[in-house]
Amino acid sequence: MHRRTATGILILLFLLFVSAGTAPGECMSAELMTPMERVATAPRGELKSPYPDFASVAKEGHRKYMAAGCNGCHGGGGGGGMAAPLTNPVWVYGDDDDTLFRLIALGTGKLSPGDAFGKLGYQRKGSEGVVGPMPHFGEIIKTDDDLWKIIAWIRSVYCERRAEGC
Repeated sequence: MHRRTATGILILLFLLFVSAGTAPGECMSAELMTPMERVATAPRGELKSPYPDFASVAKEGHRKYMAAGCNGCHGGGGGGGMAAPLTNPVWVYGDDDDTLFRLIALGTGKLSPGDAFGKLGYQRKGSEGVVGPMPHFGEIIKTDDDLWKIIAWIRSVYCERRAEGC
C-alpha cells in the first residue's frame, strides 16, 4: 500500500469517528438498529441505555417523544391522559432500561404483535386506570438510539417528580 493511500484511509477513519461523535481511540457505539431489530437480537434483561446521564439528551428525547405521537396518550409533559402518567411513582411493568425499551417497542396486550411482550414473561406489578394496552412503537420510532433518547426524557420527568429522585 502506498503511503498516500494509507494516510488517506487514516484521515477518512478519523472523519468517520468525528462525525459519529467519537474521538479517535474510543470504540464507536454499536450499530444503529430499529427498536424491533434491537429487541430481536438482545436477550431479555440485557438492554441498557447508552445515556446513564439521561439529562444530557432529555431535550432531544422530548422532541422525539412528541414526533412519535406519544403525547396523544401520555400528554405532552408525560402527565397522562387516556394512558398512564409517566410521572407515577411506580410503573406497572417496572422501570429498568430493558423493560422500558421492550414495553415501548413491543407494546402490551392485544396491541403487542403476537403478544411478544407477554410471551417474554412481563407481568404487571401494579394497576392503573388506563383505557387500553400500550401500542407497539418499535416500527414508528426509527432507531434504537431515538428510543433511548425518549426513555431519557421520560426518566427526566419521572425522576424530578419523585421524592427520592432516581
